[in-house]
Parts: sequence; structure tokens; C-alpha cells
Amino acid sequence: EVRLVESGGGSVQAGGSLRLSCATSGFPFTGYAIGWFRQTPGEAREGVACISGRNGSELYHSSVKGRFTISSDNAKKTIALQMDSLKPEDTGVYYCAASRGLGLYLNDFFYEHWGQGTQVTVSS
Repeated sequence: EVRLVESGGGSVQAGGSLRLSCATSGFPFTGYAIGWFRQTPGEAREGVACISGRNGSELYHSSVKGRFTISSDNAKKTIALQMDSLKPEDTGVYYCAASRGLGLYLNDFFYEHWGQGTQVTVSS
């Protein structure tokens, strides 16, 4: 059974930091890309960052580049998203997702498996 479980969400003031973690199981980690997405009520899900489980290549949305860092621990099959210099517009439910193959995408169309999400709230 494929599982992705997010943790690490919470509330923080603008300028602060949070670290999200995604624990994965049930699929060959090195054959997938793992992405982080976020969603606010009434808005489409937005790709934030993704990483290749095979070679560690990364891709970021322009709005978070330089502030967020995605990383992977292949031995533990976990993905982290370090979020620094947080802004109120970073608020949302953050999901991790798995995409089979070697491509890096920020479009949720390419992702087959999803976690349940974790809430991130940034206050001004």
C-alpha cells in the first residue's frame, strides 16, 4: 500500500520558519519524484517544490525560490521542506505527493499518490 504522511505544520508569524516532513512507504522511492503542493480554500492546488528520488534534482515555484528548500533522505524514504522567511501568502494546507518516473513537475496532474495534508498558517 502506498502511503505518504505529512507532519510539521503549524502556526508561525511572518518571517519565521517551519519544517515539513513527508514519510513515504509502499513504492520504489528512487523511481519517483516527490512534490510538495499547497492549497487554500477556493483556490487551485499549487505546486511548491519537487525533488527526484533518483538523483536529487530539484524544482521550485518562483514564489518560494530562495526561501524554501526541499531535500530527501533516500535511506529513510522521507522528504523534507524547509520553509524560511515565511509570508502570510504561504498559508495553506500542504500536501506531499508522488509521481512515477523521472520528470520533475509542479502540476498536480502528474502525481498519482497523495498524503492527507498538514496545515500551515502564517500570520502578519
